[in-house]
Amino acid sequence: MLISRAEQEEIANFGNWILLIGDGNDTSDENGEMKVEIHEDLLISGTTNPLMSLIYFVYPDLIDKLGDPLFFQERGILAPTLDSIEHVIEYMISLIAGEEREYLSSHSVCRPGKNFDVQSEWFTTEFLNGIKSSGIPNHRLKLWVGCPVMLTRNIDQANELCNGMRLTVTHLGNNTIVATVITGKRAGTRVFIPRMNLIPSDPGLPFKFRRRQFPLMLCFAMTINKSQGQSLS
Repeated sequence: MLISRAEQEEIANFGNWILLIGDGNDTSDENGEMKVEIHEDLLISGTTNPLMSLIYFVYPDLIDKLGDPLFFQERGILAPTLDSIEHVIEYMISLIAGEEREYLSSHSVCRPGKNFDVQSEWFTTEFLNGIKSSGIPNHRLKLWVGCPVMLTRNIDQANELCNGMRLTVTHLGNNTIVATVITGKRAGTRVFIPRMNLIPSDPGLPFKFRRRQFPLMLCFAMTINKSQGQSLS
């Protein structure tokens, strides 16, 4: 696809602007923080509900496009924190209420060492269900046919089923989820995702536990860290 000289210049200017932000541009204060001025043509303005406007900008005609995996191939909302991601996903779920299927995880606590001072009676079902940690899905996982998801674990590296791969769900079974790869060399390939025992690697947790759940997360939005290696327009 040929692009005009003006488009080439626009892309080059945008790339230089991103690099200046990444380098800090010598404008950060003593706390390492800096203010970034966003150009007007990159803003969604004149709205009373910025999140809704952002979603409709990135995902126009969402309901009609759920069955089209190509629709999600180059689309995504990026955010800096997991809390922001969950805020976006909760809003997306509200738009498609009634279509989702909910999967609940089960838990087991890893046996502690002899000198471990955390008491086993602390690990109530409610406590374990409520833990949210990077790298593992939440206790409640809501999915529906046609939704975009991302793998959160390496399943089959030989076939490139790795952490960060994006897919769309085509079938929701009791113990297996069927999905179609939408990115990379294996785009269009149908794969089967099983439930797995997942142990969070968060160093802030003073104990280890296993969560048995599908290694998937809804991928209407992703953290900036997770977006590395993705191609989004």
